[in-house]
Amino acid sequence: MDGNGRWATNRSWPRLVGHRKGAERVKQIVRCAPDLGIEWLTIYAFSTENWKRSTEEVLGLMGIFARYIEREADRLAAEGVRMRFIGNRGRLDGKLQGLMRGIEERTAHLSRLNLTVAINYGGRDEILRAVRQLTRDAAEGRLAPDALDEAGLSAALDTGGIPDPDLVIRTSGETRTSNFLPWQCAYSEYEFTPTLWPDFTPDELARIVERFGNRDRRFGGVRHA
Repeated sequence: MDGNGRWATNRSWPRLVGHRKGAERVKQIVRCAPDLGIEWLTIYAFSTENWKRSTEEVLGLMGIFARYIEREADRLAAEGVRMRFIGNRGRLDGKLQGLMRGIEERTAHLSRLNLTVAINYGGRDEILRAVRQLTRDAAEGRLAPDALDEAGLSAALDTGGIPDPDLVIRTSGETRTSNFLPWQCAYSEYEFTPTLWPDFTPDELARIVERFGNRDRRFGGVRHA
């Protein structure tokens, strides 16, 4: 969800105004996703690299995350949205961690839309944490190294139990993957749009989903006439 800061800067507004506008856009996209046939939606809210931003911006973002959970909990539950979080929670504020656990527990039985939010997430960090845990398991005799396979590593990641993405969309004209789900996106389709995230509408998402539906996904196979 890239481009919040630029959206605000283009209007001579503080960057946090753009992030608040971006949070409003998240609400719209989450609401429209099931009608587009989307059952699993992952949004990249804060990366492990985003700590490099100013203290004011980081604290502002954390406040936005907390308010989103507090204000949207009832609506998400009423609309059948299961909410989960991926990423390294250890560096997050204790109150925010509590809110995250609370909404995960409250919505765990829901399934109309599975919403995953990546906070303090980085793909390399995720893989490293999983490898460290698997290494400990092997050292303590709980895992035979030769028995580890792709499914076992996938299960050890933050996304264990969540299907790999079919489609990845990045807004704002950037054409990097930026450490987003590198293991899980090995066979994902990509869309890069110049639209800044606060301007990314449900209609644009619908057009992208329609184009995705027309793609020929062979996963390394050969197209047969």
